[in-house]
Amino acid sequence: MKRIEVKLALPVVAPLLDVIKGMADSLRRSLAAPLGLTDLDADYGTAWADELVAAQNEDVKTLLALFNEGFFREGVIAFDEDNAEQIVRATAAVRLRLREYYLKPLADESLESGNVELEELDESLRKAFMCYLFLATIQELIIQHLDSSILES
Repeated sequence: MKRIEVKLALPVVAPLLDVIKGMADSLRRSLAAPLGLTDLDADYGTAWADELVAAQNEDVKTLLALFNEGFFREGVIAFDEDNAEQIVRATAAVRLRLREYYLKPLADESLESGNVELEELDESLRKAFMCYLFLATIQELIIQHLDSSILES
């Protein structure tokens, strides 16, 4: 089984975890990307949305589990074929929520290119942006090194 271990600098990542946890809390009751379920029966649509929120919460729980006691002791997180898909979905959900709550003042092109003058951002926006980039890096690592189905297509 393929496995990636990444050593992270605790002083850099620890403040970003507060941002991730805040976004995880905001995702507990709603989807990161709301569905347009207007064509469905109300009860069916509600049940479906509830299942999707529950799955999203499991994905985010898997992401947060990377930053356990071992991480704070050794500074290492690990991805493998068993958790990669859940982590990619969770990082996508958190990134979408960051865009919605914090990063609206930044243009999409700036967000995706990382071309932002950090010194010009206030502290909360800077921290949210750094978290956004951190999660993008996690996604890229998984896609490049673990998800061969994406690379083969």
